[in-house]
Amino acid sequence: MSSYQPPLTITSRILHLTTDVGAALARLKMQAEHEHSLRLRRINRIRTIQGSLAIEGNTLSEEQITAIIAGKRIIAPPRDIQEALNAIRCYANLSHWRAHRVADLLAAHRMLMESLLPDAGHYRRGGVGVMNGKTVIHMAPPAERVSPLMHQLLVWLQETDLPPLIGSCVFHYEFEFIHPFADGNGRMGRLWQTLILSRWDPLFANVPVESLVHDNQSGYYQALNTSNQRTDCAPFVEFMLEMILRALEQSLTPQVTPQVTPQVGELLAALKGEMSREAIQSALQLQDRKSFRERYLQPALNAGWIEMTLPDKPNSRLQKYRLTAEGAAQRRPQ
Repeated sequence: MSSYQPPLTITSRILHLTTDVGAALARLKMQAEHEHSLRLRRINRIRTIQGSLAIEGNTLSEEQITAIIAGKRIIAPPRDIQEALNAIRCYANLSHWRAHRVADLLAAHRMLMESLLPDAGHYRRGGVGVMNGKTVIHMAPPAERVSPLMHQLLVWLQETDLPPLIGSCVFHYEFEFIHPFADGNGRMGRLWQTLILSRWDPLFANVPVESLVHDNQSGYYQALNTSNQRTDCAPFVEFMLEMILRALEQSLTPQVTPQVTPQVGELLAALKGEMSREAIQSALQLQDRKSFRERYLQPALNAGWIEMTLPDKPNSRLQKYRLTAEGAAQRRPQ
C-alpha cells in the first residue's frame, strides 16, 4: 500500500467541472449509436493524434495523417511521418495496456518513440526540463529518482479512490513533473491520461482532448507552471477538466448531425466536377485564404462532403476537390 498522496486541493471549480463533464458524457452516450458515429469517431482519433503531435512541433495536418492511416505516401519531414506512424500505433493499442503497469508504460514509450530515440522504452539517465518554446518552466527530478518516483505514482494510480476524471488529471500532472523519459514525455502524459479515461469509459478513446490542449497550448504550460509554483496540482486539474469538457461539447453536435453551415452550403453549391482551391475560392468571390480554409473548406472535408483528388499529397499544387455522394445529397432540396 502506497502512502504517497499527490498535492491536490479539491476546489469548488474542480467539483463543478466534474459534474459538467459527467453531464456532457451522458449526452454523448445517448448519441453514440447514430449512423455517423463510426466515421466521426475516426475523425476525432485523427484530431487527437494531430493535436498531440502538433504540441511538440510536428507539422503534419489532419489530411496528411488521414493519408498515412490509409497507407498512402505523403511529402513531409521523415521525423514528422515517423512520429505520426508511432502515435497511430499507440492509440490503436490503447485497449492492450493497463495504466498502472510499468511494463505497459515502457512498452508504450518504446512504440511511441521507435526510430526517434535510442533509449526508447527506458527511463532517462540524465537531467531534463519541461520547455515552453525556449523557456524552461520546470527542471525535473534527478535521473536516479525517476524509477522510485514512477513506481510510487503507478501504485498510487492503482489504489487511489479519486474519481477517474480527477485521478487521470493528477496522474498527468505528476507524470510531467517527474518527466521520466529523455523525450516524448508530453505525448506520453496525454496518451496515458486518455488510457486512464478510456478504461473508465470507452468513449474517451475517441474524444479529441489533445486537440483542445493544442488549441490552448499556452494555457497548458501556464497551468503546469502555476501548479509547480503552488506545490498543488489543482490549477492543472482544473485546466485539463476544462479541456475534457470542451472536447465533449465539441463532439456532441458534430458527431450526431454535421451541420451544413451557410458557408459550407455555398461551397457545395459552387463545386462543379473537380476544382482547385483557387477556383473554388474565386467562384465564391472570397479573398481571404485563411478564412476560406477554416470556414468553408476544412468543415466540408471533416464532414466527408468533399474529398481531395490527391489525398496522399494534400499540399500539391495540382490538388483539386470534388463532391462525395454524401456531399451531393446535402445540396439536394430537402
